[in-house]
Amino acid sequence: MAISTPEAAIHGARLTIDLSAIAENWRRLGARAPHIPCAAVIKADAYGCGLVTVAPVLWRAGCRTFFVAHASEGAIARSVLPEAVIYVLNGLAPGSGPALVAHALRPVLGSREELDEWAALAAETGRPLPAALHVDTGMNRLGLTVADALALAGDPIISAAGIDLLMSHLVSAERPDEAINRHQCEAFADVLRAYPGIPGSLANSSGCYLGEGIANDLLRPGYAIFGGNPTPWRPNPMRPVVRLEASIAQVRDVTAGDGAGYNSRWTAPGPRRLATLSVGYADGYPRSASGRGHALVGGVPCPIVGLISMDLIILDVTDASAASRGEPAILIGESLDVDSVGHAAGTIGYEILTGLGSRYVRRYVGA
Repeated sequence: MAISTPEAAIHGARLTIDLSAIAENWRRLGARAPHIPCAAVIKADAYGCGLVTVAPVLWRAGCRTFFVAHASEGAIARSVLPEAVIYVLNGLAPGSGPALVAHALRPVLGSREELDEWAALAAETGRPLPAALHVDTGMNRLGLTVADALALAGDPIISAAGIDLLMSHLVSAERPDEAINRHQCEAFADVLRAYPGIPGSLANSSGCYLGEGIANDLLRPGYAIFGGNPTPWRPNPMRPVVRLEASIAQVRDVTAGDGAGYNSRWTAPGPRRLATLSVGYADGYPRSASGRGHALVGGVPCPIVGLISMDLIILDVTDASAASRGEPAILIGESLDVDSVGHAAGTIGYEILTGLGSRYVRRYVGA
């Protein structure tokens, strides 16, 4: 069936986001450890799904704690989550404290400098300012080392900086047999014992499936809420969330030896039928999928041929009788979930989701 609404036709591609699936995925993740609360990571515009729309859905589903990457995201989240606890994962940028306070955001502090700056701001405002403490157990990106965190246990700076949560981040949670998972769990447990009474959070999306020892006091999933597979070693337990359909702009027949796309990187091996879609890498569909990915036209897999352009993709639709002007080609959806699309493009589903462009007409369904 053609993408027939005037708005969809103008945009050339339609992105459908299932809000009921988002809420259900959050519930499923929380059910992995029903005795502790489940937060939601909604950074990168809720993984490309639209923070302003998604966050209230999760709040209505029962989520009370949220994580974003930057204070700017936190300010947007606060505008639709007036009562939620919102942490800023990337910490306290120099001088950013007043902005965080203005929006009642809690930084995830990862250095003595950040602790000192946040504590000084709390003293200046004359009231407690809650924050989390990030302990690096193996990622080597942000956070205090385990040794430094242990050395700070009992230091007055912890109370002065309002630390109400201890956090770390798993390196290889999607690979359950890797030894580093156990190492991180044990190291974080050592830190928790040194900070009695302060809850801990270690389990990301895949971490929710690594067992009770990872769960601690707060689950912290993100990607899986939006349909990504937290268990790549087995079928996806999450409901699909996004569906991307692009309109066929033109269909043409080519003969053996004819090229397609920039630099004629593909040439027809014989008589072929090609369809051009009104979507490209400017819309977030990765150029690296050129010659590797495919779309579904009338349920038939149709390979991408030639280089993906800024605004256009060419498919070989020789075997798809449904291919005609105005008909949709499914780029994400049905058998093409975000993980398989990412794999075909030589990347990961996270990049596919977070790269979803602004030119699509967006349609929200459910919830």
